[in-house]
Amino acid sequence: MAEIFLIVGLGNPGREYRETRHNIGFLLMDRLAVNLNTRFTRLQSKALVASTTYQERKIILAKPQTFMNLSGQSVQGLIHFYKLPLTNILIAHDDLDLPPGTIRIRPDGGSAGQKGMSSILERLGTDEFPRLRLGVGRPPGQMQAPDYVLQDFSNGERTLISETLNRAMEAVLTFVTEGLNATMNKYNGSVP
Repeated sequence: MAEIFLIVGLGNPGREYRETRHNIGFLLMDRLAVNLNTRFTRLQSKALVASTTYQERKIILAKPQTFMNLSGQSVQGLIHFYKLPLTNILIAHDDLDLPPGTIRIRPDGGSAGQKGMSSILERLGTDEFPRLRLGVGRPPGQMQAPDYVLQDFSNGERTLISETLNRAMEAVLTFVTEGLNATMNKYNGSVP
């Protein structure tokens, strides 16, 4: 039987959030779905789910539909349903502490204030699972972080973000085929 990997992109459901910084995880899932020729056709564990096979491994892509701060409900449900070891999941999310264009893959760690990650950490009761942090940078001036992450990417950021999503997509596929360490060594850092 093929090994199963769960790749979860965090975001908020709804058209008004589609292109926001907070939804970079969803944007990555959409890009992966197109690349892997699959579609989000079903709702499972409060998440839109797409599944496909890549190099003899089964990949499940998920976009929780609970709103960001309850993402743990979906993630926990999917992990239990597929009986997955935590080493076979990867959570992709926006990160204010990384500049735009930077991706950072880690085997564990805290939430860095990201509400979706906080929910997942709480639900799983551990921080020992791989995550893919996608840099969106800090808010300018006196702008509050919640206002910043719920804004659409600026026109000036779109090319860089598209390149970042392409690198992140390659990183996800490397994670599935070569494992976490190889992925960290190859992809951690900024868009060249």
